[in-house]
Amino acid sequence: MTRTPTSKLPRTGTSIFAIMSRLAAETGAINLSQGYPSFDPPQELTDRITWHLEHGANQYAPMPGVPGLLQVIADKTRRFQGRTLDVEREITVSTGATEGLFSAITAMVHRGDEVIVLDPAYDSYEPAIALAGGIPRHVPMLVDEDGEFHPDWQRIGDTINARTRLIVINFPHNPTGAILSGADLDTLADLVRDTDCYILADEVYEHIVFENEPHRSLVSHDELWERSLVISSFGKTVHATGWKLGYCAAPPALTTEFRKIHQFTTFAVSTPMQCGVADFLRDHMDWCANLPAFYEAKRDRFCELLDGSRFRFRPARSTFFQLLDYGAISDEADASVAERWTRDIGVASIPLTVFCNTPFTGTRLRFCFGKDDATLEEAARRLREL
Repeated sequence: MTRTPTSKLPRTGTSIFAIMSRLAAETGAINLSQGYPSFDPPQELTDRITWHLEHGANQYAPMPGVPGLLQVIADKTRRFQGRTLDVEREITVSTGATEGLFSAITAMVHRGDEVIVLDPAYDSYEPAIALAGGIPRHVPMLVDEDGEFHPDWQRIGDTINARTRLIVINFPHNPTGAILSGADLDTLADLVRDTDCYILADEVYEHIVFENEPHRSLVSHDELWERSLVISSFGKTVHATGWKLGYCAAPPALTTEFRKIHQFTTFAVSTPMQCGVADFLRDHMDWCANLPAFYEAKRDRFCELLDGSRFRFRPARSTFFQLLDYGAISDEADASVAERWTRDIGVASIPLTVFCNTPFTGTRLRFCFGKDDATLEEAARRLREL
C-alpha cells in the first residue's frame, strides 16, 4: 500500500520559475523568464575562486561566514549606506538570499503570528511563513495611471494589529522595479514605531537601481534598522546566481536569533566561493558602483528594440526585469499568454498574477533583460511581430 503524507504546504506547487524555464527548454524558446544573466562573472573573480580551490579552501567555513567576506560586506555597507556594521555580531553569510529569507522568517515568526507581505510578492515568502505557523496578510501595491507600482501605506497601516509580527518588503522590487524614497522609509517608521513588529527587507537588487537614484536600504535608516533583518545576494551583484551566496545584516539581538536557525539549515556556505568573492570585491568595490550603468544600458537597449511595438511600458526603475503590458494585443489571462507565447513565438516570460494572492496586475508580463545583446535583439524581433 502506498502511503501519501499529509502535506505541510498543500497549496504550494512547483515554482513558476521552474515551470517556465522547463517549458522554455522543452520548446527551445528564448528564456526571459527566470532572473539570471546570460553572461559569466568577471574572469578575475573566477580566477580567485580557482586559486582558493587549489590552495586549501575546501573545508567548512565558519558558521557566520569567512572573515574576509564579512569585512567586505561591512566595507560595502559603510560605503553605500553609511552604516558601520559589527563584523562579528551583525552579518551572517547565507546560502543565497532564499535561505536567508527562510531563516529570518523561521527565526522571527511564531505560530499564529501575522506577517504582512506586499503583492506582487516573491513566491518564497508565503511557504516560509506557513512552515513557521504564521498567517500571511497580503496587501496589494498601488498602481498609478502611468503603470508604476507603489506601497499602499494607508492599507499597510490599517492591516497592522497586535498580532502583526513581521512586515516583509522587497525593494528594489521584483517583479515591478519599484524603489523606495526617503519619505517611504520615514512613513514605514511612523507606522511601526509603537508596535512590536519587525521588518524583513529583501534587497537582493540593491546595486541595480537606475537614473542615478540611490538604493535606500533599511540599513541606512536609524529607526528602522533597530527592528530590521536585511537580506542581499552576491549572485545578482557578480552575475553568478548559481553560486547561491547571500547574507543577512541585522542588529545583534536579531542576528543571534537568525543564526540559531541558519546553523541548522545550512551551517556553512561554500568556502572557496566566499573567499573568491571577498578577494574580488575587496580589490574592486567600484564593481558595485558601476553595476547600475551596465544594466541600465541593457534596459535601454531592450526598450529601444521594443519601441513601436504594441506593448505599453515604462522603462524599469531597477532590477533586470522589464514589465510589458500586452493589453493592446490580447485580453487573455497573463498565465495563459505567457505559456502560449513561449510555445508559439518562442519567448518565455513570467506572469505577474502568480505573485499575487488576489490578481490585480492586469495584462502585464515580466521579461528579464539581463542577457547578451543578440538574445535581446532576437527576443524583441519576435515580440514586435505580435
